[in-house]
Amino acid sequence: LCLAYTPGVSCDTAAALVVLDIAGATHFWAQPGDADDGDAEARLARDAVVRLSAAGFIARAGIAATPEAAGACALFGVDEADLGTLPVAALRLPAEAERALTRAGLTSIGALAVRPRAALAARFGALLTDRLDRILGAVDSRITPQRRAPPVVATARFAEPLTHADALRAVLRDLASELAVQMEERGLGGRRFVARFERSDGERRSLAVETGAPTRDPALLDRLIAERIDALADPLDPGFGFDAITLAVTRHEALGIDQLTLEGGVSGHDSRAAALAELIDRLGARLGPDAVQRMVANDSHIPEQAALALPAAIPLRREAALWDTPEAGEPPLRPFHLFDPPQPVEVIAEIPDGPPRQFRWRRTLHHVTRYEGPERIAAEWWKKQHGEPVPPTRDYYRVEDAHGRRFWIFRHGLYGRGERQPRWYVHGLFA
Repeated sequence: LCLAYTPGVSCDTAAALVVLDIAGATHFWAQPGDADDGDAEARLARDAVVRLSAAGFIARAGIAATPEAAGACALFGVDEADLGTLPVAALRLPAEAERALTRAGLTSIGALAVRPRAALAARFGALLTDRLDRILGAVDSRITPQRRAPPVVATARFAEPLTHADALRAVLRDLASELAVQMEERGLGGRRFVARFERSDGERRSLAVETGAPTRDPALLDRLIAERIDALADPLDPGFGFDAITLAVTRHEALGIDQLTLEGGVSGHDSRAAALAELIDRLGARLGPDAVQRMVANDSHIPEQAALALPAAIPLRREAALWDTPEAGEPPLRPFHLFDPPQPVEVIAEIPDGPPRQFRWRRTLHHVTRYEGPERIAAEWWKKQHGEPVPPTRDYYRVEDAHGRRFWIFRHGLYGRGERQPRWYVHGLFA
């Protein structure tokens, strides 16, 4: 929003300040009869506050000769003529220095301004005098504008409309190579690419491909776009031909240079990961980005919440939970197949905490010959603190029937604990 007024925009997130260098940018707001530039500056500031408020921000403007003074005016709601009334908090000093100034009776900028700088620096530090001079304009301050990075985009225009499919593919390959050069110069890798086709009759078509990992490989991008074009339900009709084709990177991430092995090429693990990522990208381009999913471990002790099915194109967070790895030779603690929801079974077991002796599931009676457990899983403790209903406790058993089939069964609830009558369920099957 602020770039609409001036390209010199800097953000101070710690103080929630946006500083605009409007020198030379106020003539658009000048009107006949203005006494000086202050009227145009005030109109610009009012318009910026209105636009920021409409965008959902609580905004207040301050106009002064230096960025520090303007920020102090905005934060404390004073005009530049009243800088002397600002409290010493406007200097944004460490808490110890601010307390020392208050104890010394120096509570305002005006009280500090009349004191000798050398004495203030010797007693309270050079940071105080530097901040004071910046607010009062004794030091010429500058801001470092935060400019938007130019978009990563490549465009091809044609004197004669392009109609042949092979020529179209060749143009897209050239554009992909041009994007690769731009991204390599910036150390970026694309995650989402959008191709736009402008027909000679004015109609525009666009298609997008996404990748599971940042890339700038033109060959990979060419294959993904070809897969996407072939999978279109509404074919890409050139009509009388395309006048222009644009390929843009709409989402990107930092991407360094691949580390090569001493023998040349990438390591075996990296090559397998790259091959898997390419397979996911090609399937996603053909079937849709949400059609290909991966199971991701989730940090939860509730079994049905311990794994999530997420689109494979979404990158995994570095802090993502890891899968539990069983010890060598030991069976897994959790089955690979879970029922959603768990299926009720009729169980014969000793009360109150005995294991299942036999159970009937899907009209078939199973006699239990071996079991392990119980593994007690309680509900989330924070639900009770927030007043939410707390599900009953579960006692899980790993059981094997007379035919060697293995099940994961749990008792939902405990006897004599004030919970509802316990019921039994089969939650999963072991391979």
